[in-house]
Amino acid sequence: MQSLNMTAPRRAVLEVIRQSREHPTANDIMDALAQRGERYAYATIYNSLRYLADHGLIRELNIGNGITRYDGRMEEHQHVVCSRCGAIAEADVDTAELVRQIEAETGYKVHSLNVHLTGLCPACRSAEQDAQSRD
Repeated sequence: MQSLNMTAPRRAVLEVIRQSREHPTANDIMDALAQRGERYAYATIYNSLRYLADHGLIRELNIGNGITRYDGRMEEHQHVVCSRCGAIAEADVDTAELVRQIEAETGYKVHSLNVHLTGLCPACRSAEQDAQSRD
C-alpha cells in the first residue's frame, strides 16, 4: 500500500472538510482556513483536494450547478439537493438491493454508487407555501 504524503496544507484542508456538515466548496475551504489564520494559494487548495480525493480520504460531489463540493464522510450515504437554494442533506439509506437489481439488469459488477436526489428543502417548501397562500 502506498504511504500518504500528508503535507500541512493537505492536513488543514482535510480537517476543514471533516469538521463541516455543509459540503464545502474550494472557496468555502479557503475562507475557513483564512479564518483560522492559514493562507494558501488556490493552486495549493485545489491540488490538496485532488490528492485527498484520489487517495480516498474525501468524496467529490458533482451534484449540478457546476460547483464541486467535498464530503469528509466516507461511509455509504446519499445526498438530496434543494433545486432552489442548493442546500444539501445526507440520507443513510441501504442501497444494496438497488445495486443487486442494477447488476442483474446490466450484467455489470458495480464497484461504487453515487446517487443524488433533487427536491425542495423544508425552508424553500415553506417559503413556496407562504407565497402561494399570499396569492
